[in-house]
Amino acid sequence: MIKVGLYGYGNIAKGVECAVKQNKDMEVTCVFTRRNPETVQTISGAKVYKTDDVLNHKDDVDVLVMCGGSATDLPEQTPAMAEHFNVVDSFDTHKRIPEHFANVDAAAKKSGKIGIISVGWDPGMFSLNRLYGSCILPDGADYTFWGKGVSQGHSDAIRRIEGVVDARQYTIPVEEALEAVRSGSEPQLTTRQKHTRECFVVAEEGADLERIKNEIVTMKNYFDEYDTTVNFISQEELDRDHKGIPHGGFVIRTGKTGKDLENNHVIEYSLKLDSNPEFTSSVIVAFVRAAYRLNKEGQSGCKTVFDIPPAYLSIKSGEELRKEML
Repeated sequence: MIKVGLYGYGNIAKGVECAVKQNKDMEVTCVFTRRNPETVQTISGAKVYKTDDVLNHKDDVDVLVMCGGSATDLPEQTPAMAEHFNVVDSFDTHKRIPEHFANVDAAAKKSGKIGIISVGWDPGMFSLNRLYGSCILPDGADYTFWGKGVSQGHSDAIRRIEGVVDARQYTIPVEEALEAVRSGSEPQLTTRQKHTRECFVVAEEGADLERIKNEIVTMKNYFDEYDTTVNFISQEELDRDHKGIPHGGFVIRTGKTGKDLENNHVIEYSLKLDSNPEFTSSVIVAFVRAAYRLNKEGQSGCKTVFDIPPAYLSIKSGEELRKEML
């Protein structure tokens, strides 16, 4: 059995617990939290400890899943833990991945451990499909669409506006843009042409709704480059109609082949997810198996999804895979 530890106990950690139950070659052995362990009830029944105690449990963990956030937790925590454990994280700040990779690589090579970073669906599964598409159709173009789904970061940005009690923000692909891409015409699309944003906002009683709306639609780096719709609703409506965390999207590669590039091709990979964190956790668990196997082979250092042989993700043997799936 692969012994899995969880560093942090939020949505990702709970999703990992559920995913591990579906994989008969692993178990969650312990959870590490910044909260009082006595207040944490785990889904799996695993024992809970303070994060300060993590180094006392090296023998209880084969792979430590880093379940913190990408903004401030993972850049510090993943390299620190890679000095002692095989680790897997879901770091998703795309522009900082090279920096994060270098930090985890140095720590993991020092300890002789494996660190697999940026595991999930984007970065992660979408990254793999962008790579496959560009290799198969080198004369072509990549397109990535996200949604329809809840953007947790954008929702939080709205909640920070004065007079806002609660909010959910959905990222929605523009159907006309999707169809233009699928046609193989390789359109040049602006940010505004690819996605719209729809906001559902609960405001304080007596708040200036026009001011709140204006602050949302003009917010730099969040909404100013998009066509944005703002809907004011009650807390009851928000809780009833927008309580989930769905997401998904599309990766499309279009390209040409032939003597005169006369033939068009479209590769499309799509996801429709009821629960963003639970799907991300399921991807993480597959890569936990890969981290364990790589370390058993004596490998060390940082890896991404690009570096992992697909067979290392599966519980099946090579013989079974060749017989059943090839």
